[in-house]
Amino acid sequence: MAQKQRTNQAISLKGSTAMVTEFFEYSVNSILYQRGVYPSDDFRMVKKYGLPMLVTADDNLKEYLSTILSQVQEWLLSSSINRLVLAIKSIETGETLERWQFDIHTDESAINNPSLPGGPKQPKRKEKTEKEVQGEIREIMKQITSSVTFLPILEEECTFTLLAYTNDSPDLPIPATWGDADPHLIDRGKVEQVRLRSFSTNVHSLEAMVAYRVEE
Repeated sequence: MAQKQRTNQAISLKGSTAMVTEFFEYSVNSILYQRGVYPSDDFRMVKKYGLPMLVTADDNLKEYLSTILSQVQEWLLSSSINRLVLAIKSIETGETLERWQFDIHTDESAINNPSLPGGPKQPKRKEKTEKEVQGEIREIMKQITSSVTFLPILEEECTFTLLAYTNDSPDLPIPATWGDADPHLIDRGKVEQVRLRSFSTNVHSLEAMVAYRVEE
């Protein structure tokens, strides 16, 4: 029985990780499209979360995002990542113009503490369905789409970078393609912030916000 319960917890972790990773894939694509970082012709429309979503058709960008998200997925499975940031920067000046931040919280008790026969009982939590989680994600996606109504127009040519914040464990393997990086913060006094909606699974919860540069 105990083995079966541990297996169920592992499946729950994998399912949650898949949903969070998929959210990052679609949200990054949506931000890059909505903010004009890549030409609109580089995107194609698909249906996801009950919404029309735009994803890149550029092979180089698809390969880059796939590599990044594969590593993010591994870190999610090992509870090693706590934040993902998409920073949009001016190509001419290198200044950060927008900083989309996604904070990730992992409920370790949902992973490591299954109730064992004869052991202390834990309060029974309401398990979320995939439909409920996708409904919460849909609301965040709507906010990202509507962000053009409150974010300043990016009139200059821009590029982007993705930053992953991991725990400080010396045992955490860091791939050679990753390394310490500038956090790409926006100068104090020149920044406004907007908090977006959040979503949670049975294992992970995610809070989102966007900070953007404003003129003095």
